[in-house]
Amino acid sequence: MTETTVVAVRHGETEWNRTSRMQGWAHVSLNERGRGQARRVGTHLAAEYDFDRVVASDIRRVRETTAHIRDAGVAPDPVFDDGWRERGLGRYQGFTREELFRRHPEFDYASGALSLEARPEGGESVVDLRERVLEAFGRLCVEAAGETVLVVTHGGPVQMVYSAVTGTDLLASKTRSLANCSVTEFRGPTPAEMRVVRDNETVATE
Repeated sequence: MTETTVVAVRHGETEWNRTSRMQGWAHVSLNERGRGQARRVGTHLAAEYDFDRVVASDIRRVRETTAHIRDAGVAPDPVFDDGWRERGLGRYQGFTREELFRRHPEFDYASGALSLEARPEGGESVVDLRERVLEAFGRLCVEAAGETVLVVTHGGPVQMVYSAVTGTDLLASKTRSLANCSVTEFRGPTPAEMRVVRDNETVATE
């Protein structure tokens, strides 16, 4: 059976990344370093893959990353899909992780599995995020069966797919750190048979 290849790339760095602020759905732009990362990973992707389609989150930092990747030679026009957004943080968007966990320890992953179900006011739990992302991933694998697809997204969605593909505990997967513009590749004939081919590889760190 023909395999489907899904190449997931996290967006480039923003000032909120640099200052450890939780972005959620905030439309924060890339900083200068992030724009350079996006251009470099785009050059790498254009040389390594022949993509049949590009799917991306509709949040600004991902839109900007996608534009730089396309400028570097990745050809397909992107389709923006809100299923690939980062976790919605509601009223806690903009907090640092330290601030959030100090004020609201129920969201601290150190407290265990219950933190995965804690839902910020106006936002999503980690379990909500997983359901949304895996629905988008499954739908993409069906629509793009046998193709090579670039998904430009956020750290959270990549963590959710990684957890599902590898069978890794969701809590452990959520606390994995993914570098800006890192590349994670999934490949397989069906969503249930996907495997990880590249994991959080950085080609654009400077």
